[in-house]
Amino acid sequence: MSAQSPAGIDEPQKADHPSRSDGFVRGLSEAIGGPIGAHASGVERRGTQASGRFWTAARIVLALTCLTLALHWVQKSPCQDGAWQNNVQYTRFCYTDVLALYYAEGLNEGKVPYRDHPVEYPVVTGYFMGALGLPVHNIGVDRPEINQAQWFYNLNALVLGALAVATVAMILSLRRRRPWDAAMFALSPALLVTATVNWDLLAIGLAAIGMYAWAKRQPLAAGILLGLATSAKLWPLFVLWPLFLLGLRTARVKEMLVTISSAIVTIVAVNLPVAILYPDNWRRFFDLNSERAVDWGTLWYIGRYLDSKWNSGSPGDQGPFQWLSNNIPTLNTVSYALITLAFLAIGALALFAKRRPRLAALVFLMVAAFLIFSKVWSQQFNLWLLPLLVLARPRWGAFLAWQFAEVGYFVAFYGELLGAGGKQVFPEGVFVFAATLRLTTVVVLCVLVVRDILRPEGDPVRSTYLDDPDGGSYDGAPDASWLARLRGRPAPAEPAPVTT
Repeated sequence: MSAQSPAGIDEPQKADHPSRSDGFVRGLSEAIGGPIGAHASGVERRGTQASGRFWTAARIVLALTCLTLALHWVQKSPCQDGAWQNNVQYTRFCYTDVLALYYAEGLNEGKVPYRDHPVEYPVVTGYFMGALGLPVHNIGVDRPEINQAQWFYNLNALVLGALAVATVAMILSLRRRRPWDAAMFALSPALLVTATVNWDLLAIGLAAIGMYAWAKRQPLAAGILLGLATSAKLWPLFVLWPLFLLGLRTARVKEMLVTISSAIVTIVAVNLPVAILYPDNWRRFFDLNSERAVDWGTLWYIGRYLDSKWNSGSPGDQGPFQWLSNNIPTLNTVSYALITLAFLAIGALALFAKRRPRLAALVFLMVAAFLIFSKVWSQQFNLWLLPLLVLARPRWGAFLAWQFAEVGYFVAFYGELLGAGGKQVFPEGVFVFAATLRLTTVVVLCVLVVRDILRPEGDPVRSTYLDDPDGGSYDGAPDASWLARLRGRPAPAEPAPVTT
């Protein structure tokens, strides 16, 4: 196989065993007899898949993903009939927008998204809601005995679950030598409790397949998929900035331009018909985000709570966060400015780090920075970071600390919802503490990813792969001559992809 073939990243001749390479897992493994052996890992000593063995690492991880999704379905089952009485959706932790918006968006009345009703999400999510909801309504018209909302939820759960499995399959395909990394996604407590709270897995699945297409050096397909993902949720757009920066750094511009231009064309193509035909309903997503106040659990919410503790409470005695909360246009400006500064800092890191950063690490930092400084951080947004962290920094210790914080926030959030409804569960400070812990763990993950970029010898992925298995045409590429001239010395040579 040639050195230029992207299939080289798939060869598992140097398979990773977390019980040997990850200090946290290695410590836990001592309780059950020590590090995992080659037979148990499903990889022979020479690195080939064990012949005739069904339960390989990849199949185990996929089965675990299905188990987690099944348990999630059970966890949401008390809410599936849509008859939410006595705050059952909060006391059973089973609230989901999928059920609530079946009614709120008029799908139960056969309303077509955007044409008959404004939708608060980007168009691909609206298309998805209509594609599943309208057939359910049409069936329900002729069969009034069925529970339309329950059918709608279960159909969504099935399709979103398939997208979650597809995401894991993409991670496994990108990490043939590190199949157990994908178990972080498969066994994620955050996935267990938030998988179908909203339609986020739609964008996640499309973005994961798009990043896989880029890694396989299919820039046109990558751009189309990333454009579709961005038209489902905004965050996949942030993949394009690292692609652009790394293209400049490596002078591999052609593929990067194909991906970025095809993503932009796709975004325009799927949005333009709705924007022309139903402009007011199409703008609902943008209007809502510009008008939206400080949301639960964000940096701004935490700051506003601290303001209330430090100020006297007399008229006019406001802290900065409370003032921003009362002046939404200024809050928007400050939030966007901080996000932009963070993106510029990530750009500087991408261009001037001693060794070229990996694509997944930069994308993780982009999405994390957006969440940290955004005025909205919904409970299910943790799913955005999940596959990116698996690709960026597959270390179990910090990952589990973050997941612990996410589950704590999940529980505290439902207590806060009950309190907002007049049934106080615990003091406000408990929820703020949970939100602060979640914020802190994400910041710590960012610090660890940056440290791996600045000290690539500690990067767990580069301990298995020579360079960047997600990098596509950037994998093994040397720095461009302009960067070497800017530094005033020759750039260190990048390792070439593995020849098999």
